Amino acid sequence: MNRGRNSSLTRANIRLAFRAAAVLALAAAVGCETPKQQANMAQAINDAGTAVAAMQQDIGDLQSSVDSLKQVVAHQDTVIAKLANIANLPLH
Repeated sequence: MNRGRNSSLTRANIRLAFRAAAVLALAAAVGCETPKQQANMAQAINDAGTAVAAMQQDIGDLQSSVDSLKQVVAHQDTVIAKLANIANLPLH
């Protein structure tokens, strides 16, 4: 259930980063006077895009880890429930 929420937060963060990059690109087109300043702005935008891509990869890795841990916990819960049933012990 949290997976959908995390996905929407991720999409919101990505949209925000792309909007920021668009604003920077617009500022570069309008406000820069020299080619060196334009090149610096283009490099900054490129670096921001690279950082966003790295964050997307990290978020994907974290989501995979969380999913894996959920599977482990579910398996452990099943084992505990079976042992409690064999021993005629209530779980709560």
